[in-house]
Amino acid sequence: MDEDEVGTVDVPEATVARLPQYLRALTALAEAGLRTVSSEALAEAVGVGSAKLRKDLSHLGSYGTRGVGYDVAQLRRQIADHLGQTVPWNVVIVGIGNLGHALAGYSGFASRGFSVVGLFDDGPHVVGEVVNGMRVRPLADLPAVVRPGQPTIGVLAVPAEHAQAVCDRLVAAGVTSVLNFAPTVLRVPADVDVRKVDLASELQILAFHAQRRAVRATSPATAPTDRPLQTPLESLVTPPRPRIGEVV
Repeated sequence: MDEDEVGTVDVPEATVARLPQYLRALTALAEAGLRTVSSEALAEAVGVGSAKLRKDLSHLGSYGTRGVGYDVAQLRRQIADHLGQTVPWNVVIVGIGNLGHALAGYSGFASRGFSVVGLFDDGPHVVGEVVNGMRVRPLADLPAVVRPGQPTIGVLAVPAEHAQAVCDRLVAAGVTSVLNFAPTVLRVPADVDVRKVDLASELQILAFHAQRRAVRATSPATAPTDRPLQTPLESLVTPPRPRIGEVV
């Protein structure tokens, strides 16, 4: 696939959601010195079926080589291109409470090409505070940080009752991508993308699956069918090597 085709291919949302997992696994494999990987081995490392993985990668135009598998470096670069990891992305965080503090100090942003360029809050006791080496600024300063031509993602870590108003200010400043941690639905223009992170909902989903496992455990006629969430990547390395740490 040519580089100018990246971003023009219609990739299903479910596939997009799995691409970061593939990239993380491929990064670990590259660091372990592997040059190729089979679809079965890569799928096992991520915790998906090999057929699903092959279908996902086919959307990117990558089909591997029969009897050889996928070129680790090439596939890693291709997925990184589709995820926008080959260009720098600016991030602004609005709402510097407990969650905002934690996000501001998260080292995973920089390692994946995201640079936090601004921390914002309108609380008089927060503005001026220095968090992770960066001074918290008032929301009125947003236009000075979000500049045309510089891709910027806005991270909302504010209470639900303030989320819409803050989102409107981000959009007015030129932000077209928003990561929303507030438990509310945001109304945005058609050209603005919003991803919602609802921690309470994720806990409820985990509780749902835990309850189903508990019910199955009480029925001797039902054998467990759950797959492990992740298989250690070191099992893909032959001969055995030192344990590969988790890539973050």
